Amino acid sequence: MDRFHLEAPQSEDAADVLFALEVEPKAGLSNSEAKQRLSVCGANEMQSRPRAGILSILLHQFQSPAVILLTIAVVVALALREWEEGVSIIVVLIINAVIGFATEFKAIRSIEAIRALANRSSRVLRDGEVCVIQAKELVPGDIALLDAGDVIPADLRLIETANLEADESTLTGESVQIGKTTTPVHADARLADRTSIAFQGTNIVHGTGVGVVVATGTNTELGQISKLVADAKTEMSPLEKKLARLSGQLIWLTLVLATLTAGLGLLQGKDPFLMIEAAIALAVAAIPEGLPIVATLALARGMWRMAQKNALVERLAAVETLGATTVILTDKTGTLTENRMTVQRIWLPSGEVRLATNSFGSSDGSNVIPPGAAAEMQEALEVAVLCNNATLSDVVGGDSGDPMELALLRAGRMAGLDRRRLLHDNPEVSELAFNIERKMMATIHRHGEDYIVAVKGAPEAVLASVILDEPMRREWLARAAALGTQGLRVLGIAKKTARCGADFSFDASKFLGLVGLDDPPRPDVPAAIGACRDAGIRVIMVTGDHAATARSIAGQVGLGGETPRITAGTQLTRHNGSIDTELLKSDIFARVSPTEKLELVRLFQASGQIVAMTGDGVNDAPALRQADIGVAMGLRGTDVAREAAAMILLDDAFPTIVEAIRNGRVIFDNIRRFAIYLLSCNLAEVLTVGIAMISGLPLPLLPIQILFLNLVTDVFPAFALAMGEGDRDVLKRPPRSPKEPLLGRAQWIEISLHGAFLTMATFGALAAARYGLLLSETETVTVAFLTLAFSQLWHVFNMRDRRSSAVDNDVSRNPWLWAALALCAGIILVSVYSPYFARMLHVSPPGADAWVVISTMSVLPLIGGPLIARLSVWLKRYGRQPRSQMSPDAAPL
Repeated sequence: MDRFHLEAPQSEDAADVLFALEVEPKAGLSNSEAKQRLSVCGANEMQSRPRAGILSILLHQFQSPAVILLTIAVVVALALREWEEGVSIIVVLIINAVIGFATEFKAIRSIEAIRALANRSSRVLRDGEVCVIQAKELVPGDIALLDAGDVIPADLRLIETANLEADESTLTGESVQIGKTTTPVHADARLADRTSIAFQGTNIVHGTGVGVVVATGTNTELGQISKLVADAKTEMSPLEKKLARLSGQLIWLTLVLATLTAGLGLLQGKDPFLMIEAAIALAVAAIPEGLPIVATLALARGMWRMAQKNALVERLAAVETLGATTVILTDKTGTLTENRMTVQRIWLPSGEVRLATNSFGSSDGSNVIPPGAAAEMQEALEVAVLCNNATLSDVVGGDSGDPMELALLRAGRMAGLDRRRLLHDNPEVSELAFNIERKMMATIHRHGEDYIVAVKGAPEAVLASVILDEPMRREWLARAAALGTQGLRVLGIAKKTARCGADFSFDASKFLGLVGLDDPPRPDVPAAIGACRDAGIRVIMVTGDHAATARSIAGQVGLGGETPRITAGTQLTRHNGSIDTELLKSDIFARVSPTEKLELVRLFQASGQIVAMTGDGVNDAPALRQADIGVAMGLRGTDVAREAAAMILLDDAFPTIVEAIRNGRVIFDNIRRFAIYLLSCNLAEVLTVGIAMISGLPLPLLPIQILFLNLVTDVFPAFALAMGEGDRDVLKRPPRSPKEPLLGRAQWIEISLHGAFLTMATFGALAAARYGLLLSETETVTVAFLTLAFSQLWHVFNMRDRRSSAVDNDVSRNPWLWAALALCAGIILVSVYSPYFARMLHVSPPGADAWVVISTMSVLPLIGGPLIARLSVWLKRYGRQPRSQMSPDAAPL
């Protein structure tokens, strides 16, 4: 590979580069030589994060601590020949794995389908003939042919150009088109100034060219960025960490309970086999078999909801991270704005014209034109239309070219100017392309016996080349600055007439005026930013644009209030990783480079924030990868940006991020709800078995009965809670603290109290059946079993938001819940009255008196729910619970 590696091809003459790569420019490589180089250099492909295969996706479903714990339970149950318990847990594990696998597999394949759209071809010279090959087959030394509209397939040293211009914004962040030449530049020139190189992944917007491939794959500038992204490690999401912590707590709880029970019984001289059975019962009771499957379903449901709302998430656990987001760092162009420039102002010698146009170039007839300005405006727009490389199309989405040039064409169309007709009357004969040094461009047109030189560019550059006295020049510069403070992008327009054979240049032109262009905000953005404000989420604009433009857009969308705080990107590099709290209070970061974006993400994360970051360009990839949630644009985003992101917006709309955050919050609330529900039910089972063992009573619940409760009366209502639409005001409360556990002190107290009420109901029914109705042991166990089963079903209504009414609330409005309750009740009745299942569960059909006891005692937890809610409020208000940002009203009843 070293044989074909050039250190700084941008600084060498084209002939020297061709000589070093051993290629003739008119013939190209031979097919045999290209094949040999491909075997040495490798395919022209980016390094991407390893795609999960079918086996790895499947194995990932068995890696959580909860699943590992259930697997251990299976081994123990089968070792003790408890076949029903073992097989039942295996079924749970399989269902959980299938759901998780199917969801993640579908998401990954959807994202890969988007990436597949990037497969491109390239025109090259091989054996002296032009042929089309896959871009991945390019090798150093290939001669590539370029035309307008092409995406450059590799890093090329240009050897021929004809008015060649490239859009390199995705790589360099520069929003202007770059004129390309064959002239060498300094070896240390920054990327945007390497005009002799055409970079992989950038676009040719005008002209033609020929280049020799000097770098492919990860050796290109684009490839170096993609390699950084691919090498980065993926950390566990907050939810994965919290579920792992909870599962670890449950593992220790299970081991301690089982060991203590078995040890205490053995010390009392009880049957060892009976003690082992009791220990298994406690272990089965303590393990929430439904937790992994319901958590998986909740996240899968969240991914499906987000996909319906144009947000594609690759990993299940990333869904919940959105709900913890505290800061959104968002692009301006195309995310907050429409990315469709419009001409808003034209400042002419006779006065200012305000255009009432939309992004399609039509007017509502309310344009304000000063007296005598009509002819001046017509002349200025004619020059703006002639000095232009964009193309308007009558087909929706068919426009091509720079957004500013398209806006000029639309303004010309509004004035009755058609570029094709103008070019027919004034044929273009040459062009002086825009470049960073001169900051303007010109096109030369034949006009009768003379030539017209149409000029446009940066106001300061155009004004420096026109015929004006110094006071008037300063006055025009002040007008340009005034337009800039209003958030408009400003162009200067000039024109001159040259005789045939004259030296075409920008000098001695006639100044025609200034054009102010605006990229209007999306109409739905202000409401979305308002929703973020209500939700306690900071929205911060991070843009490469000027501060004045950013301030104007911020004012239009309601970002940062009346006086948003603005910081220049250069200030970020002065802190060397230290956190400046005043700096992080800024609402806008302007003129920010890709490196500074990455630093900004790190600074916010170091201050304890959960950061969502939007981006679309190659230069955004490192920051997207660093962010807690990287959000790439699906319509205009580059492959590298989508590769780095955790979420892809299929519509590129900022409100989609807000909707995704809402879904993330709902998912967390639902997971917390069903975790409280499952664990309180499990605690009741543990207490029931444990108290019976300590007091010397016969086991009121057998292991198979506990497993039945965990898989029926626990899982289906918990699943219904996971499917809930969430509280209506979920975006009206501040984000929870990133450090807040899934289950904090208050939630564990709630679990304990709910579990105690469920246990009292069970023992109350047991006592009434045994000592009141004088039922047999099997009948008594049946009453206890059914009481706990129905108590757990009614207990689900305790999970409602306590601020809502007892009748109309987020739980009662959940249709999935009513279906789950009906299904569970039906399964319970069939299991009791079916001889086969009754024999397997060791129960018998209860009589009428027993049903009275069951019905009466099973509603006790529902009555106790409001008391627990009030106690929970008191504990949160006066207790010593660590402070959290989450609203106390968000917890379940």
